[in-house]
Amino acid sequence: MNINKALLALALGLALTACSNKDQAANSAADAQQDAAAAQEAAADAGTGTEAAAAQAAADTAASAADAAATSADAAAAAPNAAQADNAADAADKAADAADAAKDAAQAAVPAESTK
Repeated sequence: MNINKALLALALGLALTACSNKDQAANSAADAQQDAAAAQEAAADAGTGTEAAAAQAAADTAASAADAAATSADAAAAAPNAAQADNAADAADKAADAADAAKDAAQAAVPAESTK
């Protein structure tokens, strides 16, 4: 009976880990989408010229990273096991980090007199 309880506990632990990874991936995708929106807003505020081109390029990068995070979140949700869900969640986190860095770059490209 102790082995059955141990196996049940292990199975429950793995299931909870998989759910946690799926939630983590979904949260990362949502964060990346918010960063992409903020980057696009910064690009719109940049006006015209070199700064605007740099801000738009960064906003485009943030949007691509948000798409990658969403794809990874979908992969985590569909993962058949905890290890694959964990890998997909890690990929979503990295994509969200890239979107955040791109947002920062877009905001940095906006001239001070252009900010609202």
